[in-house]
Amino acid sequence: MMKGKKIVIGVTGSIAAYKIASLVRLLIREGAEVQVIMTPMATSFITPLTLSTLSQRPVIIEPFQEANGQWNSHVEIGLWADVMLFAPVTANTLGKMVNGIADNSVITTYLSAKCPVFIAPAMDLDMFRHPSTQRNIEFLKSFGNIIIEPQVGELASGLSGPGRMEDPERMVEILSTHFKSSTAFSKKKILITAGPTYEKIDPVRFIGNFSTGKMGFSLAEQAALQGAEVYLVTGPTSLQLQHPSIHRIDVLSAEEMYQACMNLAHDMNVIIMAAAVSDYTPQKQYQNKIKKTQHSLMLSLSPTNDILSELGTRKSKNQLLIGFALETDDEITNARKKLELKNLDAIILNSLNDQGAGFGATTNKISIIDRKGKIHHRPLMDKREVAIDILDFVKKIEL
Repeated sequence: MMKGKKIVIGVTGSIAAYKIASLVRLLIREGAEVQVIMTPMATSFITPLTLSTLSQRPVIIEPFQEANGQWNSHVEIGLWADVMLFAPVTANTLGKMVNGIADNSVITTYLSAKCPVFIAPAMDLDMFRHPSTQRNIEFLKSFGNIIIEPQVGELASGLSGPGRMEDPERMVEILSTHFKSSTAFSKKKILITAGPTYEKIDPVRFIGNFSTGKMGFSLAEQAALQGAEVYLVTGPTSLQLQHPSIHRIDVLSAEEMYQACMNLAHDMNVIIMAAAVSDYTPQKQYQNKIKKTQHSLMLSLSPTNDILSELGTRKSKNQLLIGFALETDDEITNARKKLELKNLDAIILNSLNDQGAGFGATTNKISIIDRKGKIHHRPLMDKREVAIDILDFVKKIEL
């Protein structure tokens, strides 16, 4: 899986940098092309000459090399790479990555990344456990970066605990698994919906919900990373996308989402409906702002088009349809009923009774119910990990 893959390794100033020699050697042995970038501090722990010899490429430290007048463009490196692995990553570098402090070639290259980024922290246990470090790690996860968790073991300080950088052999396995999974949905088209819909009352007010779109966007990013051509129909959200294989269609109302989905659905292999679509819309939309008075205001509401039900009716034999159900009571019963009535292949159940699940959170706790009614419970996880879990399930039932 590594042959011909272009891998950038960013090395920062940690004692664990000595392990990078073994990492580079293993990657080259697997057939990868490796470009090493180092911070000036990293050169105190392992020489650039060592890593240049092993990688068969000059190590980049400064953007401009005065000796030969060469400019090392971080933009070009970001476009060249199939994957970036930053290892070891210090607490200092984590903070710079989060805040965009581009004062060395490692950070400028990270900020130019167009590919998946893996980050392997390495530091003493108290630094790793510090709230600021943990916050920075969570921020980096929310950006779509993949954290290679440090191991528990003996540290340079003589203490033992979490903070030890993952072994090179294991990091090669992680990258190999990534490249293998990156073709899982090759030549597949996947439609994903995300976010809320807004049903206008007047020019400044609407009926909506608290959905942020994080779950749908995580699904879109992960599906694209696994080779799919993704069509993301999203309601109003501030979230942004990174992957070039995602076609984003922005909509406002349930009717606009309905039309977009119907226009796309016939050409899709997999449809995942993660959006929180409004069930009702005002019968009348006022052209001017409604003024506040001392009297009660009555709104008449009409049901919106049931997008999931219509897709279930139109579903072809070579199509998979996955729905979401956010429930507050009788969760399993309601989800199973929805699965059957709407002709779904599986339904993803969220309960607002679960701490850390639901709208706005960076985590989610789901249960997957398949078309035979079997329930697959999942623990509380980061939404990126939940997305991977859902897509792994899709692979198992794919037609």
